Amino acid sequence: MAKKGVFTKILAIVGTILAWFPILAPVLLSLAKMLADGIFRFDYLMPAELFPFALAGGLLLLWAALRAKTQVKIIGWGLGAAVVLLGGSQALAVVTGLASGSTEPTGWVWAVVLAAIIAYALALVAVAVGGVLLLRDAYKPEG
Repeated sequence: MAKKGVFTKILAIVGTILAWFPILAPVLLSLAKMLADGIFRFDYLMPAELFPFALAGGLLLLWAALRAKTQVKIIGWGLGAAVVLLGGSQALAVVTGLASGSTEPTGWVWAVVLAAIIAYALALVAVAVGGVLLLRDAYKPEG
């Protein structure tokens, strides 16, 4: 029996907000900087830096999805992929010396690390979209 009560809805709302925050923050801050100074600066590493928010949001969404018995796959797989991709990109950056600065950010290693960070952000978008779909399902009238 799916639980779509107030607690599940609160979990879904807070989880969705936390999951979207690392994606929307760099975009909104870039737009604010552009409007203020006329210079477009985008911090593509910010979603990785805001991973604690993404993890908390993803776990809340997974909990809510399990309670509601809907959107479990997209949220679960997206969260798992995000954790693996971010951890893998950081491990590769440390092993190759990119993280310490001893290796120049060029070549195939840089491309692989950057691709993993982009894939992490896309997995995070999947989790956040799963949260929106979960909210839609949670507020859908029974019947």
